Amino acid sequence: MHDLFDLDALADAFPAVATTMLVDTRLTDEEAASCRLFRVYTTVPAHYHSTCDEYLMVVKGRASFFMGDGPSFEARPGQLIHFKKRTVHGISILEAPLVFLAIDTPRRDPRDITFVNPADGTPDTFIRAL
Repeated sequence: MHDLFDLDALADAFPAVATTMLVDTRLTDEEAASCRLFRVYTTVPAHYHSTCDEYLMVVKGRASFFMGDGPSFEARPGQLIHFKKRTVHGISILEAPLVFLAIDTPRRDPRDITFVNPADGTPDTFIRAL
């Protein structure tokens, strides 16, 4: 079995505004890995995922990205960011729309999000699926 995804068309289909930090669409959803395309709508505060490693490729836009205790860096289209589960990270938009292709290994449950400061958000304020 195989699939072909038009990332530009999918990215253009995201709504212009959202009530959550991210909106995503799952391209694949297997136990071993999930693949998603998501748009970032606002600053995403420090958080981590407990169950999966994450690979993020910038498809559109630019972001200031931080991981762990390291310095922030600019992420732009064509760059791939990888980090292990439980790595604290966060995103600020430098150029919108900001769209990432994400591969989570193993599959990431949409509710697997822990904010360093619990007042910053919940799974319900973090992401909404299309």
